Amino acid sequence: MMTRTVLVTGGSRGLGAAIVKTLAQQGFQVVINYYKSKDAAEKLVSEIGEENSIAIQADVTNRKEVEAMTKKATEYFGQIDVVVNNALVDFKFDPNEQKPFTELTWDDYQRQLDGTLKAAFNVIQSVLPQFMERQNGSIISIGTNLYQNPVVPYHEYTTAKAGLIGFTRNIASELGRYGIKANVVSGGLLKTTDASAVTTPEVFDLIAQSTPLKKVTTPQDVANMVAYLSSENANGITGQNFTVDGGLTMN
Repeated sequence: MMTRTVLVTGGSRGLGAAIVKTLAQQGFQVVINYYKSKDAAEKLVSEIGEENSIAIQADVTNRKEVEAMTKKATEYFGQIDVVVNNALVDFKFDPNEQKPFTELTWDDYQRQLDGTLKAAFNVIQSVLPQFMERQNGSIISIGTNLYQNPVVPYHEYTTAKAGLIGFTRNIASELGRYGIKANVVSGGLLKTTDASAVTTPEVFDLIAQSTPLKKVTTPQDVANMVAYLSSENANGITGQNFTVDGGLTMN
């Protein structure tokens, strides 16, 4: 069986790093995209090994940089089999600092729409030619359960992630004929990543007590689902939104 290569955007820190490590442990080759965290990305490569990983800098909202990243990754490993749209642009899950709706500007929304949808658009279009040529490929995008249950109204972030589901289902519908799968993995509030480090203990406790499993979702929980969807075991799954949140929201 041929080793699959997975490109993980925002792969150097937080959830992205957990995804990268889990994929590597399960025998995947990984492309670690980063924007500013060069040292963290290179540290991951040193842990995993250069034969199975490469770190590539790119701003995923910049199409030219994404195309250059895809080209470099494809030359390094021969092909890309899976992309994981994980990068998060300038957002902190801070319930005390979140602006109320009356104070938000459209630029606040636009920043998240670009970081979520434009970034996914760029990455997916950059890998599509090789996916279509091989009649195979998998797209996994990271969503959130907040669109179903806005425990804290993170308006601009949640709106962009909700749009990601519609975006993904249209891609799944159109590109399925080429053997291309597209799914979303929506985690609960993760304990703990860089983005959720400012989340108050009260919010984490509220979520844990409201959840059937009585625990907060970990980055590892989400990474395990991403690894499954990256594998050949998930070849029959597309157009789905998998919520990994201990049952807080039920579909």
